[in-house]
Amino acid sequence: MLQGGAVWGEALQERIKHQIRTKASARHVPNEVVQVAEIPRTLIGKKMEVPVRKLLLGASPDKAASLDSMQNPDSLAFFVQYAKALQDPLHA
Repeated sequence: MLQGGAVWGEALQERIKHQIRTKASARHVPNEVVQVAEIPRTLIGKKMEVPVRKLLLGASPDKAASLDSMQNPDSLAFFVQYAKALQDPLHA
């Protein structure tokens, strides 16, 4: 859910990219900005960035993350489907 009444769309995506470019570095601006329902987290609440990255690079879900070590294992399903779509865009 977006905060402050924000509406997901191209304008918000561009605003996010602009903030990254100006507050961090142009090197960190992503090709895509994707809205997700929730971010996978460990049992102690840390964001699981490395397992998500592994999924997006083609690793199998069981090799990328242990569901037993997650607060919200269902959150990984979106990233599994998104990774499949990236690998085979014609059948997504």
